Amino acid sequence: MQKDSRSFLSKTLKKALQITLGAFLIFLLIGLALFTTVDRSPIESQDFYRETFERLENTPWQGSEGDFWLAGWGKANVTPENPVDLVGYAPRGPYEFVQDSSFVKAITLSNGKTRIAWLNFELLIVHPALAKAVEKGINEAGITPDQLIFTATHTHSGMGGYMPGPLGEMAFGGYDQQVVDLLVEKSITALQASITSLDTVSLSYRKIDAGKYVANRFIKDGPFDPFVRQLIFTKKDGKKATIFTYSAHATCLSSKFMGLSGDYPKFLNQAMEEREYEFALFAAGTVGSHRPIAPGNTPDNVKQYAASLDSAIWLRMTQFSTLKNPRITHSRLELSLRAPHLRISDNLRIRPWLFNYLLGETNPHLDITKIGNLLLISSSGELSGVFYEKWDKLAKENNLQLIITTFNGGYIGYITPDELYDERFHEVREMNWYGPGNGNYFDKLIRRSIEMAN
Repeated sequence: MQKDSRSFLSKTLKKALQITLGAFLIFLLIGLALFTTVDRSPIESQDFYRETFERLENTPWQGSEGDFWLAGWGKANVTPENPVDLVGYAPRGPYEFVQDSSFVKAITLSNGKTRIAWLNFELLIVHPALAKAVEKGINEAGITPDQLIFTATHTHSGMGGYMPGPLGEMAFGGYDQQVVDLLVEKSITALQASITSLDTVSLSYRKIDAGKYVANRFIKDGPFDPFVRQLIFTKKDGKKATIFTYSAHATCLSSKFMGLSGDYPKFLNQAMEEREYEFALFAAGTVGSHRPIAPGNTPDNVKQYAASLDSAIWLRMTQFSTLKNPRITHSRLELSLRAPHLRISDNLRIRPWLFNYLLGETNPHLDITKIGNLLLISSSGELSGVFYEKWDKLAKENNLQLIITTFNGGYIGYITPDELYDERFHEVREMNWYGPGNGNYFDKLIRRSIEMAN
């Protein structure tokens, strides 16, 4: 009897061990299939790094020199007829009311030979899928400029519905063809309005210190970019438009706010249009590690913050210049990167195939534009403004003014200083998508772009 009992226990234990070992092997295989380690090899030794710099050296510039400046502007309301999901912060579901309507805005600039245009959306980002749809619609409408530059306000209380893929569905309002069709249709309307209103203009650049209203959100008293930068278009009848940047994140409104809103950029645009400009277009600058210093998170608080910024823009100009030479040149640099590095811990990341499945296309590139002696660089990476001071200095040494924007129809996550890569900040853990070394990589790319533009 004891022998039979021991035999039964032995068989049971053996079977349990087999099941445990089998389960372990299954989980191990799943883990190996889904996760891998962070690649910390020097970025300068990577083939993609050398290839990108070779492309930068050999990328052709296109454009011309004309006899005068022409500019026009237009906008179109893109507020959906029915509520859609809010995008920004954590998923909140559909908006419950419209605090302020959403618009797509366009500015077209020409020298009589070369024509470029900015398209600006009151959205979190311009997803590659949306950019591709808009480009297709504009091309079919026969109004494609020589260079089209996408920008966004980066509001965290804007609408979703333009981000495909599982992660887009889970966290960013998914992909709603009706929303995309609306954005495409109204982009065409705004761009057409900007073309039909083309008229002779003078161009000027302004730089304003608004350092009281923005801070480094990683490091207390850490470096940050304090400036508002403006390109101003003035017609002969005195009507003005401006495209301008600032580095504070559009996160003034509460993460629990359930209204559709453009956050402080919207109210700042309105304040500037009430005071001086017929048309104001806010394009998010180097927002990657910058927070607004707002008095609160209600709409009234945000309007107060915008009013303070408007006063600073009106009163605290630190630099002004006129762009007299009607020369426009432009190029586009395709960026190669490491394999995706969406981390789940300090040294573990999901496999590239899983990243690509969840997020899809990221369209990494730089749009580079030179207008007179003003250099504009638009990035797919959410750049940190801590780099800006030395970029400005280099631009000045090369007799250039500099404006940098983000959300250019590609999105590759945050680009922050490399020394922060292992810190426990959301922006350098969950939102740093392409591994260590990209701070230095983008710093050198932009520095070289500045040098080549002279």
